[in-house]
Amino acid sequence: MITPSYCQMMARYNAWQNQSLFQAAAGLSDEEREANRGAFFGGIRATLSHLMWADLIWIARFEGGEGPDGTITTSPARYDWPTLWAERPKLDARIAAWSWMVTQDDLDGEIRWHSFALGRELAKPAAVCIAHLFNHQTHHRGQVHAMLTAAGARPDDTDIPFMPDEVPEWR
Repeated sequence: MITPSYCQMMARYNAWQNQSLFQAAAGLSDEEREANRGAFFGGIRATLSHLMWADLIWIARFEGGEGPDGTITTSPARYDWPTLWAERPKLDARIAAWSWMVTQDDLDGEIRWHSFALGRELAKPAAVCIAHLFNHQTHHRGQVHAMLTAAGARPDDTDIPFMPDEVPEWR
């Protein structure tokens, strides 16, 4: 289904797109980032907050590291803008590091976890869970891209073939 090179490509895509969105969002005021723009989590900052929370949960399941602090919730109020700005690049580096360590055996295995949303233990093929991580990121980043564009910001293109060979450090 998926390979280590797919994970590496998607981790690079994740970092590139997050850098683009965060740079565009940084040009907006706090009020513009907080404005309810009709997305599932309301506004730009809230959607980026949900995405960071979800990425932390999934990467912790994949590599055994630490997940999000505090209670299990999808609350869009979890991370404020300064925290998102400081922590998102670190999380993207963590996802990229995992992608370079993952093996095909890992991808062919199974992920087991307790779902607080469902209140029970779950087990799914690792490839399905990993595909979900990258798909979930793309879904919510698409919402943020649309909200930023509507607010007059100009994030980068989102097409994978236009991704740079190397994603530079965040500015």
